[in-house]
Amino acid sequence: MPSYTAPVRDTLFVLNEVLDIQRYAALRGYADATPDVVQAILEGAAKLAEEVLQPLNAVGDRLGCTRHPDGSVTTPPGFKGGFDEYVAGGWIGLSMDPEYGGQGLPHAISAAVEEYVISANMAFAMYPGLTQGAIAAITAVASEEQKRRFIPPMIEGRWMGTMNLTEPHCGTDLGLLRTRAEPQADGSYRITGTKIFISSGDHDLTENIIHLVLAKLPDSPDNVKGISLFIVPKVDVNEDGSLGAANAVSVGSIEEKMGIHGNATCVMNYDGATGYLIGEKDKGLRAMFIMMNAARLLVGMQGLAISEVAYQNALAYARERLQGRALTGPKNAAGKADPIIVHPDVRRMLMDVKAFNEGARALALWGALLVDLADVAATPEDRQEADDLVGLLTPVIKGFFTERGYLNATNAQQCLGGHGYIREWGLEQFVRDARISMIYEGTNGIQALDLVGRKLPMNGGRAYKAFCKLIVAFLNPLAAEPAFAEFFLPLQKALGDLQAATGWLARNGIVNPDNAGAGSMPYLQLMGLVSLGFMWAKIAKLAQEAIAADRDPDGFHATKLATARYYFSHVIVETATQRAKVEAGAAHVMALAAEAF
Repeated sequence: MPSYTAPVRDTLFVLNEVLDIQRYAALRGYADATPDVVQAILEGAAKLAEEVLQPLNAVGDRLGCTRHPDGSVTTPPGFKGGFDEYVAGGWIGLSMDPEYGGQGLPHAISAAVEEYVISANMAFAMYPGLTQGAIAAITAVASEEQKRRFIPPMIEGRWMGTMNLTEPHCGTDLGLLRTRAEPQADGSYRITGTKIFISSGDHDLTENIIHLVLAKLPDSPDNVKGISLFIVPKVDVNEDGSLGAANAVSVGSIEEKMGIHGNATCVMNYDGATGYLIGEKDKGLRAMFIMMNAARLLVGMQGLAISEVAYQNALAYARERLQGRALTGPKNAAGKADPIIVHPDVRRMLMDVKAFNEGARALALWGALLVDLADVAATPEDRQEADDLVGLLTPVIKGFFTERGYLNATNAQQCLGGHGYIREWGLEQFVRDARISMIYEGTNGIQALDLVGRKLPMNGGRAYKAFCKLIVAFLNPLAAEPAFAEFFLPLQKALGDLQAATGWLARNGIVNPDNAGAGSMPYLQLMGLVSLGFMWAKIAKLAQEAIAADRDPDGFHATKLATARYYFSHVIVETATQRAKVEAGAAHVMALAAEAF
């Protein structure tokens, strides 16, 4: 059976040393995030993940959710009890606004907790994760009365939230959606339509579910400029916050999926359901993107989290499985074979995953810190830069993390050989669960197009220039340090590849937009490799300093240094290939006529 141990020490290293979050102690939320408090929170989250949620993961995968004849849905055995413990710990409101019942701690802390919960049980984690996204959207665009009616019960865990975008004929191109909203005399709307692929669409975990639904009004343009956003409760909510009558919302079916069986992914039917407009009429897509951007960062964390739990189980197997002899001679002289961790190809797969996990954890938590700083940094300039960087990095974290996360899960499965293909070991579930992260919340191809087509040129390339400036400012003081050359030179070259590819796209994407489209995915991979390289360079510098100061009694920093060396010698070198793919352009991609395929 698979197991999971939350990487608390590594998370603390990132928060306390790599990001040095204590330097933000004067900012709102960070004053309460003292080292002792942060450690206690992470240890509490680890205990919940390891002891409560992880044992439910295989149960949820095996039994899934059930739709009953009356249309109601129940989650797998144990999920309700696990959710009750999750709620009792106050985990939903960890970084939410205290004005509505949240604890007001930094998003950087709640993001770390999210990793543990997802690694333990990805399907379970989606329930509160979507609720937090719904809260973010309501907080940003709803009226004060709506905020006070809907947000506190969601933070308390009595209600949950979802987002409803996709329709049977309409995925990414939301201008095609058909769901309609008819105005009523009392100011409400009647919502009619069908939505598909709705994660957490119905369940037995809470007494109510707050659906955020995109729909068009009769007098709105029949395109993306005519979409509005509505709150549509499963059970209507009275003005005093009490529950009213059941709404005209029903589950048509539960989708039969490749993975995440423990989450109720539903076809939702709205048959004249009562809904309430939030935000401005015809501005719903902008409002929903607030939730989607939060969800995309969360999905990026799924890529890391599945990679981590898959790595842990592959590593445990590789240490114990005896097969063959080391090429350099027996290492287990008392036995007939050596553990497979002695074999270079097994090491290669494990090192690829380890180097990704630890670099991605630093990048993910930096991204979460930037989310905080975009709101609470001391100066408008700092807030603007943080917001710019979040916008630039969101498609990278979502797309790069989930591409690598899925690859890492399959490599971890490969380490187990035939046992990796057998259900009881758990690796095949990790592979199946990881696959969806590359698809939902905007496929990775859409993330790449967003990065190249929107985020790079936005505001004259301001975010991209800020990103490069940060790396250059870090590297310049280290140029003359011989001991850092093994990290300095590869990162400098990788940054050069990124800058060259960016320049090529700027020149050739305008001449032929297909050049930008064809190069968008390798460009996303290229930026991901450089971003992780930036994190690994920071980690390597800290490790060198700790070792030089004799502050590494257990070899933690020495291990970091060795892993950094692997990243810079074996992984970041891929930037040259990705640059070459970008600069190859669209000619050969688009050469065949459609009928020639």
